[in-house]
Amino acid sequence: MKNNFRISAFILALLLLLPSAAFAQGAASAQTWPTKEGDYVVPEFHFRDGETLTNLRLHYTTLGQPRRDASGRVTNAVLIMHGTGGTGQQFLRPVFAGVLFGPGQLLDDSKYFIILPDDIGHGKSSKPSDGLRMKFPKYGYADMVQGEYDLVNDSLHVNHLRLVMGTSMGCMHTWMWGETYPKFMDALMPLACLPVQIAGRNRMTRKMIVDSIEDDPAWDGGNYKTEPVYGLRSALDVELLMVSTPLYWQHEYPTRDAADAFLERSLAAWLRGLDANDMIYAFNASRDYDPSPDLGKIEVPLLAVNSADDFVNPPELHIDDVLIHRVPHGRFVLLPITSETRGHGTHTLAAVWKNYLAELLAESAPRR
Repeated sequence: MKNNFRISAFILALLLLLPSAAFAQGAASAQTWPTKEGDYVVPEFHFRDGETLTNLRLHYTTLGQPRRDASGRVTNAVLIMHGTGGTGQQFLRPVFAGVLFGPGQLLDDSKYFIILPDDIGHGKSSKPSDGLRMKFPKYGYADMVQGEYDLVNDSLHVNHLRLVMGTSMGCMHTWMWGETYPKFMDALMPLACLPVQIAGRNRMTRKMIVDSIEDDPAWDGGNYKTEPVYGLRSALDVELLMVSTPLYWQHEYPTRDAADAFLERSLAAWLRGLDANDMIYAFNASRDYDPSPDLGKIEVPLLAVNSADDFVNPPELHIDDVLIHRVPHGRFVLLPITSETRGHGTHTLAAVWKNYLAELLAESAPRR
């Protein structure tokens, strides 16, 4: 049985950006949180392209307990969505949970009901590597958001969210939640994405990843007996550039030998636990994403955050700072490059942007 913890450089970017000792500490600390895990099985899940999957499994992790007001409305639920190749449990690491979920912190799990789903195609949820391989339905972001809603509303019986937030792919899902379910939440915080169709260099790098795998003869149309290592290695090379952070890497690996050793050691580690078909599906899923025409439908306060050293969402495109004016209660923050930012991976370093989350929670606090 394959390991359910899929390592993707694009999403678990902090694996690249933190010293190995810090990551090991994070992995150990992830087990100390008082979490509950479960699976919601949808008997017949209908995808937007007409395909159907029987018994779609949606895995989730939660912290805390839901609270309801006199009318039965849940008042303290927070949905946090991961990125491409990630899982909900990645948010249990010290750099995120340790900054937000502890006693007295912004999302104290004794006060909030925190929901961390594994999206379709990811983690312990249904995915191609379960057996269907390339016959698995070709899910898109709209299907993933529908699955998130079904999990929250139908399985966990949460009829309102205090906050919806996400990183990278989860960031894009956050924009979609605001448009699709505009009255279902009090606030939105998308971290590290743009509210437009995946195009330009972003699209090209994603296509390079998929093409690298499919061009490897060992892939065999998805029917490989062993993973297509050469294709996966090339795909990971592209991901490495996508999450790269020149300032920090130059500091950590200042010599040729140090840089070479890091690259070789890291690629060998990432190859363990990867599934080629899962990776293809995950990167192809963004093909239906484009919230830009409906930004005016977002009714609640939204705070979008990007970092200036993010290769995936570079500030020179001037997309967020222009389109945010279409959002009735929208605000955009561009984090400057500092010794604390880590390129695309800054989205999971809560200490860097938690003050903005505090402002959003204060702004969106329900009136009594």
